[in-house]
Amino acid sequence: MPGRTPTAKGPKDQPDAFRSVVSCILSAQSRDANTALATDRLFALATSPDAMLALPEAEIAAAIKPCGLYNMKAKSLVRMCRALIEEHGRVVPDTREGLMSLPGIGRKCADIVLSFVFDEDVIAVDTHVHRVANRIGLTQAKLADATAIQLEASAPDFARADGHFWLIQFGKAVCIARRPKCETCFLTDLCRFYRLTEEP
Repeated sequence: MPGRTPTAKGPKDQPDAFRSVVSCILSAQSRDANTALATDRLFALATSPDAMLALPEAEIAAAIKPCGLYNMKAKSLVRMCRALIEEHGRVVPDTREGLMSLPGIGRKCADIVLSFVFDEDVIAVDTHVHRVANRIGLTQAKLADATAIQLEASAPDFARADGHFWLIQFGKAVCIARRPKCETCFLTDLCRFYRLTEEP
């Protein structure tokens, strides 16, 4: 698992913190291709909090329709832009607490922005990381936020910069969701899932 590669790109490869946050909000429960289409359409209309607030909410919703849940996400974007202007001087916070104070930003999105935009050594927990960490036994948590908290408490310093990438790459290549490739996995001697499935 190579970790963070030279081609690893921030939240949907956006050029600044504001657009990274917006893209992260739009990516929730959306395929990458649909998120890319939605962000392209939205950023053709506005690329700053003020410009986005100048748009009717219905126009924002129409632009981001490809990513799904567009009415709810449009409301979150409006509230997030207003909070950025009124509470943060139009500057995207560079702390987890600050990011999570923005409407529409949860732990996963905050950690992804911290990692990609602000180069913080945090293990952001998406569906792949959550599945793998709990399947192999690094964590025992039902919710992704709890997985993130447990990983933050237990991960050694050397693993914090690349841990997110290792676990995602492992989850996509080996420990896949429906049929993990246990027969070729190099972690079976350490894996809780393998141990339980192999027991008579």
